[in-house]
Parts: sequence; structure tokens; C-alpha cells
Amino acid sequence: MAAQKFALFDTAIGRCGIAWAERGIVGVQLPEAQPAATRTRLRRRFPAAVEAPPSPLVRRAIARVTALLDGEAVDLTDLELDMEQLPPFQRRVYEAARAIPVGATLTYGEIAARIGEPGAARAVGQALGANPFALIVPCHRVLAAGGKPGGFSAPGGVTTKLRLLATEGASTFRLSGGGP
Repeated sequence: MAAQKFALFDTAIGRCGIAWAERGIVGVQLPEAQPAATRTRLRRRFPAAVEAPPSPLVRRAIARVTALLDGEAVDLTDLELDMEQLPPFQRRVYEAARAIPVGATLTYGEIAARIGEPGAARAVGQALGANPFALIVPCHRVLAAGGKPGGFSAPGGVTTKLRLLATEGASTFRLSGGGP
């Protein structure tokens, strides 16, 4: 595995973190209650990573994640992710979630159908619960059946999910059903 690095950066919702390797971004960390806790969580998730100045790819990712959290409709789908270590099912779920545009939502069941696994809504939820690329893989845009928010494993839980959706102008009660 290539050497990993990480950096912290400030956003409208607090201090976030990002980790990367030669092939792309390997993780994004939403803010913890205290900035030092964000660094600690990143070090725990990526124990071999060293803190370093961001590469050009990472600077672009930071700028766009920051803009998204400032309420801008920013497309993050072209940011390079390193998913090499992830199981194929998770990769498919993450690619489907990345296709959900800013301001739109889908359900876990709709994601399952889009990846050719109808009936796998629970497995989709588990994959999104393990999402290492918060915001870049917008798991917050995936809702439970009936427009219910469902879970959210990031710090702040469902409250953070609803805040992100509100920032993006999405309604948790009006599913897009459409999209790519």
C-alpha cells in the first residue's frame, strides 16, 4: 500500500480532515466535537498516515468540500478516490451514491435497484454506514423508505445528515426518484 498522508481543514461546520495516497483520496472525516478529536479520529482510521501539506488533488477536494459546506451546489464526482482496498459491493454502492446530484435524494432501496441488487437495501445501508469518503460519497443523500432520514454514522448522527441536506437545499420528504 502506498504511503498515506492526511491534513485538517476548516469548514462552515467545523474542522474536517482528509487522507490520501498516490491513487487518490482514501478518506474524509467530518468534524468531531473538538478539532483535536478530528485529528485523533483520522490517526485512528489511518494509522500509517502522516500529516502533510495537501497535494494539488487534495487542495482541489478541500476547496470543493468547503464550498459545499458553505451551501454552494458543488459537484464532487470527478474527485479521484482510492477504493482499491474496498469490497466490490461497497464500490458499486459508493459509485451509485456519487451519482446523486446536489439537492436530490434516493432511498436505500433505490440504490440497491440501481446496482442490480433489488432487495439489498439493508446491505446498502451497511455499506453507506462504513463510507470512508463522507461528502465525496454523499451518503447523507440516501434516505430510508418513505423519505425518513434513516441513520447516519458520522458525528452528530441524523442531526448532521439533516443539516447537510438542508445546506444543499434537499427535502427529506420529497424523493427525487430520478437522476442519472
